Amino acid sequence: MKDKNSVWSFFASVKLALFTLSAISITAIIGTVIPQNQKFGVYAQQYGDTAAQVIKVLDLHDMYGSWWFLGLLGLLSANIIICSIDRFPTAWKQMTTDQSGIAIAKIEKMALSHRIPAREKLSPDEVKTVLKNEGWKLTTKTSDDGTVIAGQKGNWSRMGVYLVHTSMLVIFIGAMIGHFFGFKASVFLPETRVTDKVYAAGHRSPIDLGFELRCDFFTIDFYDNGMAKKYVSGLTVLEDGKAPFSTEIAVNTPLKHNGITFYQASYEGYKDFVFKLTDPADGTVHTFIAPFQEQVEWKDNDIVFGVVNAEAFRDHVTRIKIWFKEGNSEPVEFWVEDNGIQEVASVSGAPYSLQAKQMYATGLQVAKDPGVWLVYLGFFMMLAGLYFSFFTSHKRVWIVTGQGREVLVAGSANKNKEGFEKTFTTLTDKLTDKLA
Repeated sequence: MKDKNSVWSFFASVKLALFTLSAISITAIIGTVIPQNQKFGVYAQQYGDTAAQVIKVLDLHDMYGSWWFLGLLGLLSANIIICSIDRFPTAWKQMTTDQSGIAIAKIEKMALSHRIPAREKLSPDEVKTVLKNEGWKLTTKTSDDGTVIAGQKGNWSRMGVYLVHTSMLVIFIGAMIGHFFGFKASVFLPETRVTDKVYAAGHRSPIDLGFELRCDFFTIDFYDNGMAKKYVSGLTVLEDGKAPFSTEIAVNTPLKHNGITFYQASYEGYKDFVFKLTDPADGTVHTFIAPFQEQVEWKDNDIVFGVVNAEAFRDHVTRIKIWFKEGNSEPVEFWVEDNGIQEVASVSGAPYSLQAKQMYATGLQVAKDPGVWLVYLGFFMMLAGLYFSFFTSHKRVWIVTGQGREVLVAGSANKNKEGFEKTFTTLTDKLTDKLA
C-alpha cells in the first residue's frame, strides 16, 4: 500500500508538473531552432556529420512526432488527470457542503467578523431578505445556541482549475488526432492541369486527395517595380458523382473541401503560354498551351500559331509576339500585351478573338487537421477556466442570530481577500441599517 501511495503521490505532485512543463518548453525551443522534416544532407551541411547523426538518432528532425516528445505529453496528461482526481473531492466538498452546519464557536473565531446591535425581537427572515437581495444562496440551521444563516456566492469558481486541466487534455487529444490523421502538404498546379495528389511536407511522399483539383486560371498583378502585388487562382473540384465546384482563392482566402484546406501560397512562371481562341462560327472558346517558339495546331479550323518572341520584366512576361496562320492565307505577326486580347482576321470574314498570357503554376499549401476543432474548444475552455480561476472567488458569510441583542456576521473568501473585505463591509452596512 505504501508503494502504491508513493506512485500515486509522484504522479499527483506539482514537482512532476513543473518538470514536464519545463521539459516541453525547452524541447519546443529546440524544435523551433532546428528546421523540422529536412533531409539528412541539409543537417549535415548546416551542423556537420556528427551533429546531424545525433539529430537523426534523437528524432530532433521530427521532434513533435518523436516518441520521447509524445511521451512527455503523455506524462503531463497523466499528471493532470491524477492530480485532478486527487484534489477534486476536497474542492467538491467545499462547494457543496451546507455551510450553516459550522459550529458557532468557530464562526466567532473567524478573522473577518463584525457584531451588529439589533432589536430584542428579531426575525431571521429580516436577515435573509437582505442577503437574498444581494444574491447570496442561503441555508439555515437553528440550535439552542442560536440560528446560523449561511450564504455563499461563486462556489463553482473552484472548478476553474479543473476546467483548465480538462482544456489541456482536450488540446492534447485534438493535436494527436491532427498529427496521426491529418497532414501538411503542398503542390504546384499549372493552369489547365488536374491533380488528385499533393505531396507531404518534408519527405514529399504523395497523398491521395480522394478527388481531383483543376487550376482553371491564374492571374497576377505587379507593382511598378516588378514585385507581385496580388495573385488569384481559379480552382475547380472534380469529384465522381458530384457537380464540379469552382471558386477563386487568394492569400488569406482559402478553399476548403472534405476537411482539406488549400491556401494560396506562391506561384511559378513558365515559358509556356495559355491561348484562348474564340471560334467566330459558334462563339465557343478553345484553350491551348503553346510552348515558347513551338508551333501549335488547331486542326478543326486549320489554324497554326505560336509565340515567336516575348518581352519580360524580372520573372514575368509583359508583351508577346504571336505568329498566326489560317489555311493557305498569308501568316501574320503581331504583338499583344500579356493577358491582352487581339482580333485576328479570318477567311470566313468574322474575326477570331485571341487572348494570350504567360502560363503560371499556382503554389498551394494543403492542410488537413481533423482535430483542429477540439484544439479550438480546448483553448475556449482554457480561457473560461482562467477567468474563473483568477477573476472570481468562492465567497461565504455566516450570520448568527438569537444571541441577545447582537447579530454576529463573519465571512471568508478563497481568493481576492481585499476585494471580499469591501463586499463584507457593504453587507454589514446594509444589515446595520436594517437591524438598527
